[in-house]
Amino acid sequence: MNFPKFLAMTGVAAVLLVPATPSLSLAQTAAATSVANDDSTLEHRAEAAIKAQPTLKDQNIDVKVANSVVTLTGYVQTSSRKTSAGRAAKVAGVTRVDNELVVDPKKGKGLDDKVVSATKTAAEKTGEAAKTVGEKTKDAAVATGANITDATINTKIHAKMVDEVSLKGSDVNVDVNNHVVTLKGTVASAAGKARAEEIARTTDGVRSVMNLLVIAPKK
Repeated sequence: MNFPKFLAMTGVAAVLLVPATPSLSLAQTAAATSVANDDSTLEHRAEAAIKAQPTLKDQNIDVKVANSVVTLTGYVQTSSRKTSAGRAAKVAGVTRVDNELVVDPKKGKGLDDKVVSATKTAAEKTGEAAKTVGEKTKDAAVATGANITDATINTKIHAKMVDEVSLKGSDVNVDVNNHVVTLKGTVASAAGKARAEEIARTTDGVRSVMNLLVIAPKK
C-alpha cells in the first residue's frame, strides 16, 4: 500500500467532512436578534395603542411581548377598560394577547374619574363656603344682639305694646335683666297674655321670656 497516497487521500476526506458550524451559529444569532427586535417593536406599538385610548391613559398597565405574544399585567378600574386594553394591544404582528389585568376600582384614575373627583371637590368647596357664610351671619347676629342693652330692649317692648289692641286696659310691667325679659302685671284676656309674650320674644336682643302675667278684668 502506498501510505503517502493513502494519507493524502485520508487528509482530503477529513477536510471535506468538517461541518461548517461557525456559519450556522451566526445564522441562529441573527435570527434570535431579529425576533428580539420584532418583540421590542411590537411592545412599543402595543403600549402606544393602549395610551391612545382616553380611558386607559392613567391606568396602571404593564406591557410585555415575547415571541409576538403580548402579556398585560397591572390594574384597571373597570372590566370594560380591561377589555379595551386587550383590544388595543392586538396590533399588527401580535399573535395573541394574554390579558392578566386585575380589575380594582381603587387603583388608578381615568378621565371620567377625574371629572367625578373635580365635581365632588367643587361641591365640597361650595358647601364649605355656604357653611362659612352661614356661620358668619350667625356670629354677626349674635354680636348685634350682644350690643343691644337691656334698657334698649325694655324701651322697644313698651313701644310695641302701646298700640296693641289686645293689651288695651292691661297693666304690664316689663323687666329686662341680661337680655332675659320678665313680664308681670295683669291683662284682660288669654289672647292679651299670649300677645304680650310674643312681642317680647320677637324683640331684637331678647334671649328668653318669663311670662308671669295674670288675667284680670279690664280696669
